[in-house]
Amino acid sequence: MGKILGLIPARGGSKGIPGKNIVSLAGQPLISYTIEAALESRVFDRIVVSTDDEQIAEISREWGAEIPYMRPAGLAEDNSGALGVIQHMVSALVKHDDWLPEWIVYLQPTSPMRSSTSIQAALDFARKSDCDSLVSVTRVPHQFSMESQLDLVDGYLVPAIPDEPSPSRRQDKPVRYARNGPAILITRYETVMNKNSLYGDTVLPFEMSARESHDVDEPYDLEYVEWLMTRERVVDE
Repeated sequence: MGKILGLIPARGGSKGIPGKNIVSLAGQPLISYTIEAALESRVFDRIVVSTDDEQIAEISREWGAEIPYMRPAGLAEDNSGALGVIQHMVSALVKHDDWLPEWIVYLQPTSPMRSSTSIQAALDFARKSDCDSLVSVTRVPHQFSMESQLDLVDGYLVPAIPDEPSPSRRQDKPVRYARNGPAILITRYETVMNKNSLYGDTVLPFEMSARESHDVDEPYDLEYVEWLMTRERVVDE
């Protein structure tokens, strides 16, 4: 059975929320929720954080993740993509540790409500298929579906899909999905290193609930997720 790498990306720079990856959320650093879920899933041979920031590295180690190699500054820009981040870490692990993973599970810290159970189920789903990758998705609310969208043309609203009447009933609208961050991205070594692609040709969907799909991007997101977490803790007590 091939090795499984849990890879958590966490660069130091953030404009929406300064220091976002280690900002306090319900009494813990944001990144700690992803590290905890990864550890609790018990599916990984290694859990590593890719970061260019020493403070993030220190906090990540405290919560149980590895920082085997720091990320170069060139891969920590606003426009740095996930593919380059994954390729850098995997190349370093292969070259310096002689450690080659079959699957890479990419877990963004901005999805703190993602559960260990979902990580387990998503990986199990991917490993039972011939897919190049798997990406987590959530259902698009019916009011935001393509059939409900409108464009503004010369000051007037027109259907975004020309010549297609918008269904008036929710039940008549097709079910559509959107990536939820994604909270979970699973890809093969061959896909990122040999095909030079993040997703490859065959991409499996893994549907997640709206609750687990909350993505922390702006201050409002942080406040809302903290409210949810606090509310759930009160209910549990």
